[in-house]
Amino acid sequence: MTAGLLEAPGLAAAPLTTADLHASLTDPALTSMTLLNEITGNYPQAVSFAAGRPYEGHYDTEALHHHLRRFTRHLEQDLGHSEEQVRRTLFQYGPTKGVINDLLVRQLHTDEHITADPEAVLVTTGCQEAMVLLLRALRRDARDTVLAAAPTYVGFTGAARLTEMTVRQVPEGPGGLDAADLARAVRAARAEGLRPRACYVVPDFSNPGGARMSEADRRRLLHAADELDILLIEDNPYSMFHDGQGRPPTLKSMDRSGRVVYIGSFAKTAFPGARIGYVVADQPVAEGGLLVDQLAKLKSMLTLNTSALAQAVIGGLLLEHGCSMERACAREAAVYRTNLNVLLDGLATRFPPGSGVTWNTPAGGLFAVLSVPFTADEAALEESAGRFGVLWTPMYHFYAGTGGLTQLRLSYSVLTPDEITTGLDRLAAFVAARTPR
Repeated sequence: MTAGLLEAPGLAAAPLTTADLHASLTDPALTSMTLLNEITGNYPQAVSFAAGRPYEGHYDTEALHHHLRRFTRHLEQDLGHSEEQVRRTLFQYGPTKGVINDLLVRQLHTDEHITADPEAVLVTTGCQEAMVLLLRALRRDARDTVLAAAPTYVGFTGAARLTEMTVRQVPEGPGGLDAADLARAVRAARAEGLRPRACYVVPDFSNPGGARMSEADRRRLLHAADELDILLIEDNPYSMFHDGQGRPPTLKSMDRSGRVVYIGSFAKTAFPGARIGYVVADQPVAEGGLLVDQLAKLKSMLTLNTSALAQAVIGGLLLEHGCSMERACAREAAVYRTNLNVLLDGLATRFPPGSGVTWNTPAGGLFAVLSVPFTADEAALEESAGRFGVLWTPMYHFYAGTGGLTQLRLSYSVLTPDEITTGLDRLAAFVAARTPR
């Protein structure tokens, strides 16, 4: 009987449909980057203003081994670990919260003047995991919602879709998120029966808009969070890539009411291959412990712990630079300053007043935004790549499909000045061909 069953031809399983799967899989927030990657892959010779990757010119594979050895010495000499303890730290499952928390705390104090307890830090697999954990923890039911600037980072919007958290967008101006606009959005959401839990904000050179909030606006935002009784999720990947004139303080460093959950990443300041992010969530929980402890519970069921080897490499990098990422990424920051100047000067040369083309002038970061007199969608991008050899990112992806239809994002992080010049020549030709006469 058994043999006959094994030999019998099986019935082909009916194919799955996307209707059988989670609704997020057909959401534009998740599919937009896939479409962009496909177009990019089809035109490898095009100059790409689309990639948001960090500069690669200073990567050195030998440095990875050097960082690992430096962290190993830290375990042995600074922490007094035995040989067996060092092996276990590097090779075994590790603590869910992480193994470089003490170094992260030192870096936050050195660079950002943030005082944090290592126990309030959770090391995550990239900043994206930190977003997913936070949103999962904050969503109790369908009434819960978070707010975010429009435009906003598609990774946050995608994380919200995965956790079924509703996102309400707040318009972002040249100076970033406005506290009064946030207050209006929160009150409108509450009038509809929703529970606004938090607002996601990137105060320094946000992706994609490039805006930077003034210190006064940051204080107003903190005051609004107190009055509105919501959390602020501060994401800070770009603040070290400034114009050399210094940086405003982080929201977290100014927070006196426990309103700010701070998330960070080493993807831009070190290298994305490590996939090391973190979250500082020191808000107390009535039943005991901190919010970070609740996030650690979720992480233990998702990724168990973040790669100890990847943490060790980042830990060694921190140690070699006195736990200052501003010092560690100074060469890259100089590249971005040069590239931004080349980009802005090149735009002014090619698109004089009256051309119908305008752009913002960020003081740092990795991105600028161009406004054009036509629809900048995937069809336009395909033509730009195929006929003119230049790539960019449609901005409407960052508005959840509600705006930005005549805008495009230009990223200048991985290009040389000569490539930027060539790319702008091609972009100008494309814009001229598309502009109505």
